[in-house]
Amino acid sequence: MSIIVQKFGGTSLGDIDKIKRACSLISRECEKGSQVVVLASAIAGETDKLIKLATQFEAKRSPEEYDVIVSTGEQVSIGLISMCLNQMGIKAKSLLGWQIPIVCDDNNSEAKIIEINKNLIFDLLKQNIVPIIAGFQGIGLKKKRIVTLGRGGSDTSAVAIAASIKADRCDIYTDVDGVYTSDPRIVKKAKKIDRISYEEMLEFSSLGAKILQTRSVEMAMRNNVKVQVLSSTSGKAGTMLVEEEKGMEKALVSGITHSKEECNITLINLQDRPGVAAKIFTSLSDSNINVDMIVQTGSENKKNINFTFTVSNADLKQSLSLMNKNKDNIGFERIITNSKLAKISIIGLGMRTHSGIAKKMFSALASKNINIHVISTSEIKISVLIDEEYAELAIKTLHSAFELD
Repeated sequence: MSIIVQKFGGTSLGDIDKIKRACSLISRECEKGSQVVVLASAIAGETDKLIKLATQFEAKRSPEEYDVIVSTGEQVSIGLISMCLNQMGIKAKSLLGWQIPIVCDDNNSEAKIIEINKNLIFDLLKQNIVPIIAGFQGIGLKKKRIVTLGRGGSDTSAVAIAASIKADRCDIYTDVDGVYTSDPRIVKKAKKIDRISYEEMLEFSSLGAKILQTRSVEMAMRNNVKVQVLSSTSGKAGTMLVEEEKGMEKALVSGITHSKEECNITLINLQDRPGVAAKIFTSLSDSNINVDMIVQTGSENKKNINFTFTVSNADLKQSLSLMNKNKDNIGFERIITNSKLAKISIIGLGMRTHSGIAKKMFSALASKNINIHVISTSEIKISVLIDEEYAELAIKTLHSAFELD
């Protein structure tokens, strides 16, 4: 018998009718003869409510108690799903992360999964009982306390379970019916992608496409887990994540993503000497602040430089505090910031083997008088930082320029 992992996001469990719909999809898979394991997120909006409650005590907030609070949303979801399935005549049992157990490190709010005990899952499947497992959570290896995996962590929970039990497929149900060439709310002519490589999806997720948590894609790629993104409303075939295929290289660009969560930090007049970059990024790294784009510009006297890098808007305040704290050690004159920016990225496996893509991208943006502040590239993507007010125009322009309409 095939084993299918089904993960339902918060928008797929927004109310009782949606929960019943999710249960009908579980039932349909069971009727095919598959053994089904279910992962569930908290009901849409519930985690935000819990975070708001937890932050009432911000001054004395305990990371451990914070995780205890924000992990409770999934407990409600799995209980409701289990009750609904049992009422339908399908035997089901709800399980929290520590009951499996899903063993993680002790890093509250950003825990990493270390191992998953498969025994309980297989025992239930042998009894024709559907395990309904809470996503987003696990138990710390040393402290034996509840830990959470970060926002969107239920995706990672689902892929990790699928990898652990060697499931035939992991279906991620959400409010969209797959991965699109761009955000269909912005680009009306955006098309659903039937098959996408893990590597492309990793770029999509990390560059602003809020469909799958980046860590879940990394885990799927590392363990070769077949993942499908599909709609809980239609239940129709969605987008399949697969290993790179030769035919995929025919498309120069697979899609356009965007993020409006970027902020520019520029350090003015640093002395151009060895080790200056290390001084800047050591303090940021020690505080778990992720830096994306980096640009160093020289000066006429060849002694001083300006250093620009981007962080998320959420990390801006702390980043500025760290830079000012280390101002004398780093040796800069002043700081300039800009938070009204958008990062626009084109992604595609075909970029590896075709030249002229950067020229085409920059020319298309120039034709609309869109100025580029920063550029970042990899083998299969080019990202540019532009003024936020031109984001929508840039996305539509590039979508047409690369014949994705």
